[in-house]
Amino acid sequence: MVSVSPGGWNGFCISWRVPTWPSVRVKTQGLVPKGSKAGLCPRPLGPPSPHVGGSLPGIRHVTVMGGGTALTEQKNPVSAVSVKMPPDLPSLPLKIVMLLLLLLPLLLPLLLPQAEARSFVVDRQHDRFLLNGVPFRYISGSLHYFRVPPVLWADRLLKMQMSGLNAVQFYVPWNYHEPEPGVYNFNGSRDLIAFLNEAARANLLVILRPGPYICAEWEMGGLPSWLLRKPNIHLRSSDPDFLAAVDSWFQVLLPKIYPFLYHNGGNIISIQVENEYGSYKACDFKYMRHLAGLFRALLGDEILLFTTDGPQGLRCGSLPGLYTTIDFGPADNMTKLFALLRSYEPHGPLVNSEYYTGWLDYWGQNHSTRSSIAIAQGLEKMLELGASVNMYMFHGGTNFGYWNGADEKGHFLPITTSYDYDAPISEAGDPTPKLFALRNVISKFQEIPLGPLPPPSPKMKLGPLTLSLDGNLLSFLDFLCPHGPIHSVLPLTFEAVKQDHGFMLYRTYLTHTIFKPTLFWVPNNGIHDRAYVMVDGELMGVLERNLKNELYLTGKVGAKLDILLENMGRLSFGSNHSDFKGLLEPPLLGQTILTEWMMFPLKVDKLVRWWFPLQLMKRAQPQPASGPAFYSTTFTVLGKLGDTFLYLPGWTKGQVWINGFNLGRYWTNRGPQQTLYVPRLLLFGRSINKITLLELENVPQEPQIQFLDTHILNSTLHWGYAYFLPETQGSYEPMELSGH
Repeated sequence: MVSVSPGGWNGFCISWRVPTWPSVRVKTQGLVPKGSKAGLCPRPLGPPSPHVGGSLPGIRHVTVMGGGTALTEQKNPVSAVSVKMPPDLPSLPLKIVMLLLLLLPLLLPLLLPQAEARSFVVDRQHDRFLLNGVPFRYISGSLHYFRVPPVLWADRLLKMQMSGLNAVQFYVPWNYHEPEPGVYNFNGSRDLIAFLNEAARANLLVILRPGPYICAEWEMGGLPSWLLRKPNIHLRSSDPDFLAAVDSWFQVLLPKIYPFLYHNGGNIISIQVENEYGSYKACDFKYMRHLAGLFRALLGDEILLFTTDGPQGLRCGSLPGLYTTIDFGPADNMTKLFALLRSYEPHGPLVNSEYYTGWLDYWGQNHSTRSSIAIAQGLEKMLELGASVNMYMFHGGTNFGYWNGADEKGHFLPITTSYDYDAPISEAGDPTPKLFALRNVISKFQEIPLGPLPPPSPKMKLGPLTLSLDGNLLSFLDFLCPHGPIHSVLPLTFEAVKQDHGFMLYRTYLTHTIFKPTLFWVPNNGIHDRAYVMVDGELMGVLERNLKNELYLTGKVGAKLDILLENMGRLSFGSNHSDFKGLLEPPLLGQTILTEWMMFPLKVDKLVRWWFPLQLMKRAQPQPASGPAFYSTTFTVLGKLGDTFLYLPGWTKGQVWINGFNLGRYWTNRGPQQTLYVPRLLLFGRSINKITLLELENVPQEPQIQFLDTHILNSTLHWGYAYFLPETQGSYEPMELSGH
């Protein structure tokens, strides 16, 4: 008897029985996950799984396992055949052995079509998915590769798989891969193919969300800011300029993922078109049809394409020919929302593409939490209905560098550096009680892997450490902007001078002496997002988008007026207009419009990473700081390295780097986040480490920091910002304000 059985995500097994022999197995080697036992299918139950690395290849090795001696013979398509004879048949005639070897290439072509008949389709007659013709339901979780260091991808994915998940859902942020028009980066932390391979090794199918817009609380919702160099562009619409850029990007991205589609032997079972487009309120069906046609042209007709929207977005976010799914959280009326989904998708499986396990955090509001009991109960109810579910997020990660996004809900709300999300796997990668509650629910509906989950990673404490002043930001201006300033009569935006992230300095000079305090202001909420105003190097005050747009100045004729503008992250949800950064309107001093500006786009990361270590600007004694300034110190970890959390008590607001890596923003006096996650991989053991801070406002009397072994995410210090705070901690957000 000859049969074909699944053999793990990377291959399949062929078995047959000969009456006079013990059981014999033939396995495709080179397509089987590392660590599998020779001659055995790694997963004898469940669907065949995709190989990784491209289109389905021919078999390279076939091994017949039994015992005794081995013979090999080169064949095509089987390039090498290794045979172990049963130990009880040492005298079997060689002619019979050779005959069996010759028959193998003839038998395999008859068997291979069964193994390669891979499909993932909607069974509308029975309201379910079919995977290779077998009823299938996915229980998935969201993880963003761009928020997790690559060396930790395997760890996080393994914990998801050990939790009982059979799929992972993730976005592809366009701006992370195309920093300049026509310049693409798929290396290191941006290696999408490597992440797909890691997901395959973890036996996880993939639900891909390539945008072009993704939200995800990510800078500009994943759209590249260079799109705004054309000021009149209409994003997420059928504007020809926008479509041309989208087409160019997808003609690079989609061919890369094509070999990984499930029917091609990969692990991608479905792909989302756009993201919660109905919440954008543009309702441009021409745009959505263009995207659907582009996906079909580049990916073919077999891959399942779908849309995702909250209840209010289904009308404009769904499109005929794309499978409609919904998103909601545990506090929503599941019966009502699935009934609403049925009005758009009468037949087929119910799908919640974003079942919220937690929520995001804004600077100045309380840390969001969600009840583990409520989330577990909601998941169980959906699984009882036969629904497929993706949990958003299963592991949140971190907005390193400048990558956080922002919302606009009455006023500008930047997202915190931590994207912990109160998810089942914490920001530091540790299993939480919420994970075990969900795992217990999943175990009622399908088998979960045996064995305990990996324990929490080791944590370490260090400090306090005292930092020293390196100098005021203004004193490093020649190094921060080596090509010199850009001159303009009126101030230019970040986008106009090709400054994507971070900071830009605006400078002009007072044309007459101001003896009495005079109103300095920027009309039409023209500060995007935060301005540090200095006269002759002395900090006079801070202006902030939506909150404060004026202060009073004095100064002598010829005095230097500097305004350091901070980009706090472009809007990722809640707005239909482009989020330009910098001074959007010329400032006024009294009734006088200030003109003749110099713009200095600042390369702060390059200064920290390269120039500071080379000590190109040594000073015996830096001048006392007033306003934005750099502080640093070095330290050595003598014990065992561990993950840790940087605590900055008394510091105000700024950016921090460890060994040249941009850890992200801190805003200690606004909260809620008080510590920054530091993966141990960023630290050097028994060697010198360096930490650098750019403090934008005020320094504590003792300029010290500490490394803690616990994360502090929920300490909001009001400091006059009480109007930022919701009435109750962890209060539920209505669905129309979701947007991921």
